[in-house]
Amino acid sequence: MTKYLKMDNAASVATELGQLNVSHETIDRLHIYVELLAKWQARINLVSTQTLREVWQRHILDSLQLLPYLPETPSRLMDIGTGAGLPGLLLAIATPHEVHLVESDERKCAFLRTALRETGTKAEIHNMRIEKISHKDIDVLTARALAPVGTLLDWTRTLHHPGLKCVFLKGRNVTSELTILEDWPTVESRSYPSVSSDDGQILELVFTS
Repeated sequence: MTKYLKMDNAASVATELGQLNVSHETIDRLHIYVELLAKWQARINLVSTQTLREVWQRHILDSLQLLPYLPETPSRLMDIGTGAGLPGLLLAIATPHEVHLVESDERKCAFLRTALRETGTKAEIHNMRIEKISHKDIDVLTARALAPVGTLLDWTRTLHHPGLKCVFLKGRNVTSELTILEDWPTVESRSYPSVSSDDGQILELVFTS
């Protein structure tokens, strides 16, 4: 047991997770993930060490707030630049979706394999650069604080198709990044306030054609 297993801001985090319909079984598996994250953080840099003090607010809730933006029926999700599995691995824990995790760092992939095994979760790990991915049948793309919107769209060109949804966790400056969409006339955008951060935003992009 580590000091990070106890929920920070327990009441507010528990309330938000309840509103997201996160089950008790899922929360038990998330506790296992948090313990592994703290253990591995001592060896490799998975997240900012400072944020481990607020891991449930800063990482768990931040990732799982994407649940309402996912399809209601089982679909194919791909999390690019997943790192410690945020948000992709956590979405795999919490949903029946087929999840693909893209990460170029082999050490982080080793953590992902361990976390999947220890939490009893299924997901496919792609140890490669994002630009090398060529799946055409992904329904939802996710990314968390990875790169500007224009860069994310450039990196994922081979995945674009009508109906594709991108759900990106972004910061306060996301509005300034959206000017790039002038070059993407078939992409519609919407943004929503984060439930885990006062200045965070959830950006939803949909390819119309």
